[in-house]
Amino acid sequence: MARSFRLALSLLVAATVAVAADPPKDWAFKPVTVSRDPKGSADGNPVDHFVRLRLKEKGLTLSPQADKATLLRRVTFDLTGLPPTPDELAAFLKDDAPDAYETVVDRLLKSPHFGERVALFWLDVVRYAESDGFKADDPRPNAWRYRDYVIKSFNADKPYDRFVKEQIAGDELFPGDPDALVATGFLRHYPDEYNAVNCEQRRQEILNDITDTVGAAFLGVTLGCCRCHDHKTDPIPTEDYYRLQAAFVGFKPVDAPLDAKAFAEYQRRLTAWEAKTADLRAKMADIEKPHREKAAAKERMRFDPDYAKLLDLPEEKCSPKERQIRAMVAAQVYSDKRFNPTSLKGAEKEKYDAMAKELTAFDADKPKPPPTAMAMSEVGPTPPDQRLLKRGNWQKPGEKLDPGALSAFTHELAKAKPTETTSGRRAALAEWVTHPDNPLTARVAVNRVWQQHFGRGIAAASADLGATGDLPTHPQLLDRLASELTANQWSLKHIYRLVVTSAAYKQSSQHSDTAAKVDPDNKLLWRQNRKRLDGEALRDAMLSVSGQLNPKLGGPSVFPDLPAELREANKGWKASSDPAERNRRSVYVAVRRNLRFPLFALFDSPERIEACSRRFVTTTAPQALALMNDTSTLDVAKALATRAKSPEAAFALALGRKPTTEEQATVAEFVSAHKGTPAEALTDLCHSLLNLSEFLYVD
Repeated sequence: MARSFRLALSLLVAATVAVAADPPKDWAFKPVTVSRDPKGSADGNPVDHFVRLRLKEKGLTLSPQADKATLLRRVTFDLTGLPPTPDELAAFLKDDAPDAYETVVDRLLKSPHFGERVALFWLDVVRYAESDGFKADDPRPNAWRYRDYVIKSFNADKPYDRFVKEQIAGDELFPGDPDALVATGFLRHYPDEYNAVNCEQRRQEILNDITDTVGAAFLGVTLGCCRCHDHKTDPIPTEDYYRLQAAFVGFKPVDAPLDAKAFAEYQRRLTAWEAKTADLRAKMADIEKPHREKAAAKERMRFDPDYAKLLDLPEEKCSPKERQIRAMVAAQVYSDKRFNPTSLKGAEKEKYDAMAKELTAFDADKPKPPPTAMAMSEVGPTPPDQRLLKRGNWQKPGEKLDPGALSAFTHELAKAKPTETTSGRRAALAEWVTHPDNPLTARVAVNRVWQQHFGRGIAAASADLGATGDLPTHPQLLDRLASELTANQWSLKHIYRLVVTSAAYKQSSQHSDTAAKVDPDNKLLWRQNRKRLDGEALRDAMLSVSGQLNPKLGGPSVFPDLPAELREANKGWKASSDPAERNRRSVYVAVRRNLRFPLFALFDSPERIEACSRRFVTTTAPQALALMNDTSTLDVAKALATRAKSPEAAFALALGRKPTTEEQATVAEFVSAHKGTPAEALTDLCHSLLNLSEFLYVD
């Protein structure tokens, strides 16, 4: 008995010592501690100093560096989402300069494909989509401008603090800047049941979504846990949730013109056209009026009388909250979806159509609307009251709350400075989020960069740096990277370069039984992690090696062809008429919430319903079946065969290497036994190459 007690006591002491060596559970809320490399350190890169330090504690070392071909494929996929071309590989293998690899890294960071790649992960985090979701899943035609803004920002290495500020309060902090206006589209990506009749509930769900996403995207904390009660594990009371939400309580979705001068000219020309056509349009409106009034009356009956009566009040007579509700009701009651002139009948239709034809004579005078952005503004400088909702119930508002930030930090939210049209609260919050005294923002940003290159973050739960998330494996390294970010003008490219030029990143992914016994999950990074291509990179790689990839940048989203079995049920997804447009990069493929592009869905792309900071990687039979049987993969194989013209060239294009002696013999035997033409045999070989793990994975 005594021996058992002593054993238990010794185990408890050992466990206590181990826990004491780890950072505290509220580590993320502590100030960033800058640990410098000791003088005389052999590591030229601070990443390696801290990684080696942790490995040394367990008697481990880094693995040898990967061979040059493997290294080029790895860093090219990581920084651009594309495989290296045969010419790029040949040039790198011939370059014996000591900084040859660093030269490649600099080239990739300058490539426009860099922004296209890293934007994908940001779009996951901000739940970017081009449709509303819910049953109707109506399209959002201008959402793509936000996607292009993100790509442009990453390519330009826009300081991350500016990037954050623009998305929270671009219209308030940087008025007149079209990019900053587009950036506020971040606040518009919430799923929205636009035809809901309970407008107060809909309003609160929008506010909750914005608040939760701000917490996940910028702060890396699970704010949604605090809607109903104080956070169970993190120092975030319910009051914090609603004080932070107060920054957005006056939200007003707008389709804002990007160019003020162009919009003024449009208004001038439109006024002139309206004057020329006033009589004709008035007669047409008289025909429409009874039909529109009937449709509006029917639609109005769906709403609670307290909501419907707001339509009878001038907007200026409504309270700030009533303006929000009124806009939701009006959008449905007066929607063109409720009445279309094509439904007119008989003599009325003939008369209307004749006038419509007459109106076309003035088409040359009618200006086209200038480009607009899906943006966010507010109902006015005085927002609605923010209340603490008891148990998160919008029907049980409690005490009135002023705007505020997370109380775990001493740095308070600055007093808001209203503008003519907004409260200024979002600007105050944006300044707080990016303030040097807020340790979360920089930690979250660099942790996600690390995750992209190693498959998991230094803190694995990259959207939950709180106590319920995993403790960081290298806390000193995480803080060092966070301080590097802020000390270098919030340059994310600086962090990307620092990470991919480290020995830790460049090491081989080869397994070691000895190291695996000590660290089976490779949390201490004694080797590089092998990564499977996500669906977007897989599609881009197939198009690239087959010579079909269209490198065009930006613009409205494209619609590749759907598998035959999905076309009939999804008529809203019309394949782009230009085949070249269908073969653009995957980041430009339309994102519909109720219909993810099938290949992306198979390979674990998120639904974009809520923030997703880390994709899970699954291995399923449908993935293999799709790559073996889907007609799009077969089409790529045919294109690759046409481009390659020989098995040796097919290996070079698809795998970046020559076939081995054994593979040459196998291929020769396969081609000899094939019952089709030589072209068909080569196509089948290319199809096999596209299905290899060597193609699907990055070492």
